[in-house]
Amino acid sequence: MTDNPDTTPHLYSAHPAPEPQPLQPAQQRIRTAWTADELMATEFPEPKWAVPGILAEGVNLLAGPPKVGKSWLSLGLGLSVAGGGTAMDTIPVEGGPVLYLALEDTPRRLQTRMGKILGGRPAPATLTLATSCPPLPQGGNEAIAQWLDRNPEARMVVIDVFAKMRGHSTPGASAYDADYAAVGHAKRIADHYGVAMVLVHHVRKAGSDDFLAEVSGTNGLAGAADATLVLKRSRGQADGVLHVTGRDVDEAEYALRFYAEAGAWQLLEGPAADHTIGDTRATILRFVRANPGARPKAITEGTGLEPDLVRQTCSRMAKDVQLIRKDGGYVVPSENGGQQ
Repeated sequence: MTDNPDTTPHLYSAHPAPEPQPLQPAQQRIRTAWTADELMATEFPEPKWAVPGILAEGVNLLAGPPKVGKSWLSLGLGLSVAGGGTAMDTIPVEGGPVLYLALEDTPRRLQTRMGKILGGRPAPATLTLATSCPPLPQGGNEAIAQWLDRNPEARMVVIDVFAKMRGHSTPGASAYDADYAAVGHAKRIADHYGVAMVLVHHVRKAGSDDFLAEVSGTNGLAGAADATLVLKRSRGQADGVLHVTGRDVDEAEYALRFYAEAGAWQLLEGPAADHTIGDTRATILRFVRANPGARPKAITEGTGLEPDLVRQTCSRMAKDVQLIRKDGGYVVPSENGGQQ
């Protein structure tokens, strides 16, 4: 930070800081009611993106199993957004101040991790890191608000991990209401300042076909968040898949590869399915996507695979709904359940 430590209140300090201005609910500074014709005639600004297509302003819940690499991903995103350039080695981002609350790390570990990710590049002065902060209901929200007031061009705040800052539940509140209220503290800040807030969280031990159901806790967490991202390990050519859904972001899956020596996640090109299945299936999938309705003979000729292998693999892929049989050939199911 470039602030004078003698005059500017710190994010979290043993010394008393000036009383912060109360954070006014977003509803008090924006219009909340229209007639239908007024609403249709109103021009609203596009949402501000920290990482275009993936992280927008509002609360973004980033969940994943232990040791999957959530902290490497969130720290890498923080460095990318703070310095500008590209996120995940692929997506251009606009630079701006970022606050990263690394509540499970030590300064030495953060230094080591950033050294790996930066690979000799200078560290951005616009990234502020802190290893402690009070829970949101007990002063954390005011501390973050003070930092945002000092950094009006801020683009992102990362809380790693959210469990350290959610605070105690209101006595008598249901589990759903407690989860919804916990995320609500962060959402109030995000909405007021128009900034992307990333809450790093865990998933359940038991897997599910619905990635939203894997988020640890009740549906109140994902329900209160503006977007939910779940990072999962995968098989095949990718090291992970990032599942994304939200109010301002299109539901999508992104295949990622992790480079341990650089501590970096890289976004892989093409649909996630091309990278999360074996080489043979991926080859067939790419050919059928480019040639809808292709029959096994055409697939054999176009890919160079053995005829028996193509027939057997296509049959198994149809059983797994990776392909759909149509008029003697095969098509690829689209993301919306149709055929492409």
